[in-house]
Amino acid sequence: MKRRSKLLRNILTLHLPVLLIVLFAVGPYVWTFISSVTPQKEMDMEFRYLPEHATMDNYARLFGNLNFGTNVKDSFIVALGSTILGMTLTLTASYSFSRFNFRFKQFFLIQFLVINMFPIVLLIIPLFVMMKNLGIMDTHFALMIAYSTFTIPFATWMMTGFFRAIPRELDESAQIDGLGRFGTFVRVIVPIALPGVSATGIYIFINSWNEFIYASILTSSAVRTIPVSLQNMVGEYQIAWGLLTAGGVVAAIPILTMFFFIQKTMISGMTAGAVKG
Repeated sequence: MKRRSKLLRNILTLHLPVLLIVLFAVGPYVWTFISSVTPQKEMDMEFRYLPEHATMDNYARLFGNLNFGTNVKDSFIVALGSTILGMTLTLTASYSFSRFNFRFKQFFLIQFLVINMFPIVLLIIPLFVMMKNLGIMDTHFALMIAYSTFTIPFATWMMTGFFRAIPRELDESAQIDGLGRFGTFVRVIVPIALPGVSATGIYIFINSWNEFIYASILTSSAVRTIPVSLQNMVGEYQIAWGLLTAGGVVAAIPILTMFFFIQKTMISGMTAGAVKG
């Protein structure tokens, strides 16, 4: 009797809440996929949970008629370039903050957090003017620079916590063995902080992959990322739900694939940052 009571209590207090949370989190993605394989005619008819005649026509039209593959390529170039640029600056800056003492050090670190308190839309006008004067409007590089304005500050704060958790004695030992400051940083410190590097890199990549405001203002026809392309599927009087949901599924695949391969490294990095940072 006690075992049954304990089992029932575990189901009600643990398993059932976890199941509800999982359903709440996964439900929208499942519904998006179901909608992406549902013909437009069935969407206009009475409500159904599952399509009567599932089809891949939405995906065929997405890549055939709308040339969605070019949008995926633009998003990948911008996100990857922003991650490389952001991590290059973030790693060097955060290592300096964690190892050296200089004037206004704490002030600069606080400013990195203050920057993230303001909405990124405030930078639209100065960035637009700057990109136009430099002649780099509607280019991948323009978006990489724009995304760096809001990804690098928080990423630097994150990585500073990871580097501070690494004992300085390792730097001193490596330098005694003949490595210079840069060699110590690249060959000793960065490999140890790899979980944090992975977590920070994913943070920059996801923000660059999903960003819409800068992409819609700073680019037009030569460069068009996935969020901008999906927005164009929303008309004034009609929404192409099949194409929109199919594009959403395609946009989620790279992120899901990335999480699948580096989930252990990222989880350990996020945990370490939460405890040691």
